Amino acid sequence: MSLSEFHQSIDLYLAHIKIEKGLSANTVESYARDLQSLLEFVQKRGIEQAAQIQESDILDYQAVLAHKKQLSPSSQARALSAMRGFFKYLNSEQLMTQNPVENADNPKLKRSLPTFLTLEEIEKLLSAPNILKAAGLRDAAMLHAMYATGTRVSEIVNLKIADCDINAGLIRVIGKGNKQRLIPMGVWASDMIRVYMENVRPKWQSPKEPCLFLTSRRKPMTRQGFWLIVKKYARRANITKNISPHKLRHSFATHLLENGADLRSVQAMLGHADISTTQIYTHISREHLVDVLRNLHPRG
Repeated sequence: MSLSEFHQSIDLYLAHIKIEKGLSANTVESYARDLQSLLEFVQKRGIEQAAQIQESDILDYQAVLAHKKQLSPSSQARALSAMRGFFKYLNSEQLMTQNPVENADNPKLKRSLPTFLTLEEIEKLLSAPNILKAAGLRDAAMLHAMYATGTRVSEIVNLKIADCDINAGLIRVIGKGNKQRLIPMGVWASDMIRVYMENVRPKWQSPKEPCLFLTSRRKPMTRQGFWLIVKKYARRANITKNISPHKLRHSFATHLLENGADLRSVQAMLGHADISTTQIYTHISREHLVDVLRNLHPRG
């Protein structure tokens, strides 16, 4: 297989993981950049056939990512994941017989604990929007919904009206891998969404637009737009932490576990495929307890 055919196979693989594997658009775009970078690397080495790519080439490419391009360990791991999936795809399609990434080592990841907001900070953030204004009411509904359900920002901006059962206090979201899950959201978030749907959305809705949260331009809210909204209200609430929509998800999980929720329930609501991903929040809870002891115990 020539490198031109190798390039065409990248496009086929990206379509495969998007349509058949159900990976998110962001992941597909990242994999596209990673594989294009690999292609450019082997071309510079004078390699003309895909079969000429050796394990040593992959090791050298990983070294370039780590030292010359100075990618973070997580970005290096993503690039390796893209290569592994791609060469496995080529093998399954019988386009290549060898797999040069088969023995490649994962970069060592330093797993940092996620930042979360305290209950006091959450209260300040949720109270920051001016709900007497249309945009403020929508923003409050989105903030309440995210904190009440622990959804990812992509899940909340893509939430459809048909996926909300306000009376039952449930939402249905489509997460990673195109997997659906039902999440309870409680009275506060349900009431806030109901008020938004009754008083704001009818003014902004456009024909055939299914998304729940819209802008004043009658378009669905974007991930970037909501990120700016969260930043604005964090400043208004005098929260000094580097906050993003994902911090609401971290806060949701941490506060549930601190108040006695079992790990499996939190895993199901977050949509984690592996419980080890959820377990990081137990470490946060332990650190919180240590801080409480150190700060409040007479001999802490």
